[in-house]
Amino acid sequence: VRTVRAAAAKQGRQISFNISFRPIIAATEKEAWEKAEYIRETARKKLAEVGHDFGLPKPQSVGAERLMAAAREGERLDRNLWTGIAKLVGGGYNSTSLVGTPDQVSDSLLDYYDAGIESVLIRGFDPLNDAVEYGKALIPLTREKVAARRIARSA
Repeated sequence: VRTVRAAAAKQGRQISFNISFRPIIAATEKEAWEKAEYIRETARKKLAEVGHDFGLPKPQSVGAERLMAAAREGERLDRNLWTGIAKLVGGGYNSTSLVGTPDQVSDSLLDYYDAGIESVLIRGFDPLNDAVEYGKALIPLTREKVAARRIARSA
């Protein structure tokens, strides 16, 4: 982020960054990881039913290639970053997840905020139920933490 911002500044430009995740949250970390495994198995079965070719890297893009390289390093990267679905679908389709309790996932989102990511797109694997869950637990908690960070930075 710093490198890209510095390059943009040399051109007289200011840029912002966003990132996209599919959070998987539950009351306990164990339950969240179990939910992630259930989502992967359900996705694998549905993709097999429609004849998805699991050997084809789709879509072919630099971003997908980078994501697949990360997935080859392991399914669980840092505290909560999970590449299980990303690996299943060849690195495409907004398939990277943060897995854990709302507090853990919120802390991971704040790591990206601290790195300079100003906006986050979140969407779930179960859109309606996930939106309700995010609205009750994840979003309010993350907003509180961002507000606390802003206060601390201005002090």
